[in-house]
This record gives sequence, structure tokens and C-alpha cells, in this order.
Amino acid sequence: MKSNQRPNSLAAYAITLVAILSIAQSSATETSPAINEVKWIHGAVDCAANKDPAIQVYRQDEHSYVLRQNKCLSYEAPFIYVLLGDKRALVLDTGATLDAETFPIYDTVKSLTGNRDLLVLHSHSHRDHYAGDEQFAGKSGVELVAPSAKGLASFLAGIKSRSGTYTIELGNRELTLVTIPGHQEESIAVYDTQTQWLLTGDTVYPGLIYVKNWDAYLDSISVLATFAESHEINAVLGAHIEMTTTANRLYPIGTIYQPEEAALPLDPALLKQLNDALQLSAKAEKVQLDELTVEPMSRVQKTISKFVRFFTK
Repeated sequence: MKSNQRPNSLAAYAITLVAILSIAQSSATETSPAINEVKWIHGAVDCAANKDPAIQVYRQDEHSYVLRQNKCLSYEAPFIYVLLGDKRALVLDTGATLDAETFPIYDTVKSLTGNRDLLVLHSHSHRDHYAGDEQFAGKSGVELVAPSAKGLASFLAGIKSRSGTYTIELGNRELTLVTIPGHQEESIAVYDTQTQWLLTGDTVYPGLIYVKNWDAYLDSISVLATFAESHEINAVLGAHIEMTTTANRLYPIGTIYQPEEAALPLDPALLKQLNDALQLSAKAEKVQLDELTVEPMSRVQKTISKFVRFFTK
């Protein structure tokens, strides 16, 4: 999703670089705010006057970052995760904007990862999570996994698998990848033992979650709930915030200013709660919790999705 209003491109670029340099120059012993206390950039009433950076960079520690795209560039305001190992770094998603001048995602990531090689994956194959891919394409030291069924299958075939999960090694930092189709066919979750984060893309996040394949989604949530029972998880982190701080209240689709948005992290216990609620539902129908809403796609939405998918297989 995109907004026709956007920050001045040069100003957005400059402010983003200032934010990055500020983080890079901070002391290694400096304490970052807890991720559930972060005040994320959340758009503006007048995007033409917006002074926020094109990309907000949150530093959990010197090897773990969360980036958020400015809502004045895209009302989706997707989150991007950058996890550094000794040898390479994972970049999960590349944002909703192609243009490097207004949205310098490659330069931002490189400022955080240094000379490490990059592995670029996608939480799923919707454009607001891969539009920035072209900034990474053809760059030295970048493995860019295509946001398609073929691209994901090829990548998974080349890494270790065990009991339905896959292992990604970054160099003294091991990640676990779980396939979780339902919202979209190529949806994945990534678990990091270092931060104890479970990254769930658009499958679980504080917002309105549309489900393309209801049965597959039920199975995937069951898998995540079971996974959470056997792993230490501090936070479930998705790719958007659409909820307000009021339970059950969503911002309308297309909102470019969210001054009272909910926190990004979700309690891991929510996975069991969501799984229980879905299992009680006798058919594909809306399931509403305080922190999120799950709803089956309409026939029109499915038709559009299938049409788009035909060109992205």
C-alpha cells in the first residue's frame, strides 16, 4: 500500500542517515529501550510537513535491529528485521518502496551490517515486503531469495532441515525457519535464540490478518503454538501495527497517522489463545481477540490474489 504524500526525498535520506550515524556512534554499553517501549514513527496528519526519517532504526543490541518504514512513504509502514552473525546478516523483508532515494533500505542495512554478506529473505511474498529488493539485486555479497514459491523452495532445499523446521547459520548465530502458509503461500516464521524473538510477518501481528487458505492457516497457528511451548520466546514480532491501544479497535486501512497505535510485540501466550479460538471455530469466519483480528479473504480478494500470484510464481 502506498501514499501519494511523501517526505521530501533528499530530506528523508539525510534524516535517515543522521539516525543511523547516531546509532552507530553510540556506546556499546548504552542500554536500548525495551522493544515494547519503543516509540515508533507513526506517520503524520500532513505528510508534506513530516520530518521523521524515511526509515527508523531500533537497536536491540549491537547485532539485532528492527527497522520501520515511514507511513508517509507507505501506509503499510512495514517492519524489517536485521540480525547479524559473525559471517553474514539476515535481512527479513525489504519494505514497500522501490526508490532508493526516498527509501534507502540497502544503504541503511549496510551501515548496520558492515562488510558482512547479506541473506535477504521475505516473511511472505506480498509486495509491501519485497519492493526494496531491487536495491539489493546484483550487489556483491548478497544472497537475495526470490519472493516466490520457486525461490523459497530452492532456498529451503539448500539448508539443513529437521522435524519440519530449517536451520540458518549466520556465524555463531543460528536461526530456525518454520514454514507457515495460510495468510499467503510462502509465509515463514523465523526464531532467533539470541534475542528469543519469533518473527511472524503477516501471519501474527497486532492488526487485521486476512487469511487466503483457512485450513492451512489453522495448521500453521497450531505449529507456532506448539513451537512456543518448547522454545524460550520473549516476544512475537510481526510486520505491521494496525491496532490502537484500545482492545479490539483497528485503525482503518490506509491510515497514514497512528498516534495511539498498539505496541509491536505480542505475548507468546497469545499463540495458544489464538490457536484455541481458531480450533473452536466450526468454519472459516472472523476470529477477534483483543490484540488482533483474523478474517478469511473474500472471494474477490482471493481472485485478485490468485491473479497476482500467476505472475509471481
